[in-house]
Amino acid sequence: MNYLAHLYLARPDHEAMLGALLGDFVFGMAALQDWSPVVRREILLHRRIDRYTDEHPQVAQARSLFGDGRRRYAGIALDVYYDHCLARDWARYSELPLDAFTAPFYAYLLARREELPGRLHAIAPRIAAHDWLGSYRERGNVDLAVTRIATRLSRNGDRLVACLDDLRRHEAEIAAGFDAFFPQLVAHVAALRQQAPFTAE
Repeated sequence: MNYLAHLYLARPDHEAMLGALLGDFVFGMAALQDWSPVVRREILLHRRIDRYTDEHPQVAQARSLFGDGRRRYAGIALDVYYDHCLARDWARYSELPLDAFTAPFYAYLLARREELPGRLHAIAPRIAAHDWLGSYRERGNVDLAVTRIATRLSRNGDRLVACLDDLRRHEAEIAAGFDAFFPQLVAHVAALRQQAPFTAE
């Protein structure tokens, strides 16, 4: 899952949401010691969410729609597209309007900017100023985000960009798969949160 979905699954606590976002920027176990128990829990939960997503039959089916040589990159394109599905149909999943969800978190993120790891520290102002989370409502921003990610890959960024053709070709099926998958993910995360104490890895 991508940024918006992880934040949705950690709502409404902003510290937990920060931890959910940090799951893409904090790696290994040693680095967890730099963060509060709430943030550590959400980083670990982020990893479990990603694993559940990668292994889910609906997501595996979506990956199979991508051409040979592109399937290993399909997960990145799907993560971004799933955020589009969530943002586009936000009212289905939340009574709080999307802008009212994102704006307070942007303020919280910027208030804690000096604590953030390097890359997130650098991009946090752009995330807020350009409303990265809310921008996923627009379908064109899926292509923009995937292309931007491709430029950061050490190699084969062209294969990730090529995934966009497969995504367009099978978009209706992939969107329907998200509609089936996401409520199951929400239920899975709720069950994980019932574990006490929460552990992972």
